[in-house]
Amino acid sequence: MRSVEIVIVGGGPAGSSAALRLRRAGREVLLLDRERFPRLKLCAGWITPEVVSELGMDVRAYPHSLITYPRLRMHFGRWNVPVPCVQHSIRRVEFDAWLLERSGVEVLEHNVRHVEPDGEGFRIDGAFRCRYLIGAGGTRCPVYRELFREANPRASELQLVTLEHEIRYDWAERDCHLWFFGHGLPGYSWYVPKERGWLNVGVGGIAARMKNSGHDIRGHWEFLTATLAGLAPGAQYDPTGYSYFLRGNVETVRRGNAFITGDAAGLATRDLGEGIGPAIRSGLRAAASILEGAPYRLDDVTGSSLGSIARSMFHRSARAGALAGLRGHAAG
Repeated sequence: MRSVEIVIVGGGPAGSSAALRLRRAGREVLLLDRERFPRLKLCAGWITPEVVSELGMDVRAYPHSLITYPRLRMHFGRWNVPVPCVQHSIRRVEFDAWLLERSGVEVLEHNVRHVEPDGEGFRIDGAFRCRYLIGAGGTRCPVYRELFREANPRASELQLVTLEHEIRYDWAERDCHLWFFGHGLPGYSWYVPKERGWLNVGVGGIAARMKNSGHDIRGHWEFLTATLAGLAPGAQYDPTGYSYFLRGNVETVRRGNAFITGDAAGLATRDLGEGIGPAIRSGLRAAASILEGAPYRLDDVTGSSLGSIARSMFHRSARAGALAGLRGHAAG
């Protein structure tokens, strides 16, 4: 049996963010993931300026696909509202692999099935022993299942189901479009162009509300593709479905030296279902708790996606005003 100080289960943004912080502090870290990276990860791939800052990321030096949007187009029925802001899109298949490689930790391909307490630490599948354990394996995280499920049962009313597809497509419309509550959808749909000829489209909504209203996500997908006919003519879709949980009352996020992060803790924003930012923040906090003995709390890591958009609107306006002032001073 191999013994290490810290095991992280899951190599997504939460796990890789924790790994980077711990490795830079000189700690012994092993990361386990059931898949080999780069791996396909369906996601709109929308990252905020806060995420860029928290990662210490230079978007100009990012080596993969990235687009910065100067505005979002939000649709409410017949209303089409252009919202000036700063947001970015990436491809998760590239972004997650880049984050994990940047962390510099050892990664093993291993499908974790069983976790049990072992004194102050934990045993994993009879193959690994660790003092600290971070669960970052998404909605189906085995650390959540084995150690936290009874304390934090899933709330069915917060389950979001989605259908989406990411395809190669030579798009002409560069703006990101979001449609809210179209056709009675308890959620929203999206069109997100990505650099180098990729396009992600999808629809997501609260599963229980759709069921209670007699709606089906396939019907909403058909409504979306009809809407997209003008934006992406000729595009051929073969969507894949998945589900995760929006932010709820997560009572127990630490059990001894075990932590849950990201989608394992159900941290996606209630308004837009954005999970990358909360995942990264929770991973960094788990690392800080191990390194500094800081209390591990997640009650304030989620925030609001629309609030982030509003903040980026303010910063964009302030930056434009400052540049205008500089130009005026230079002209004078």
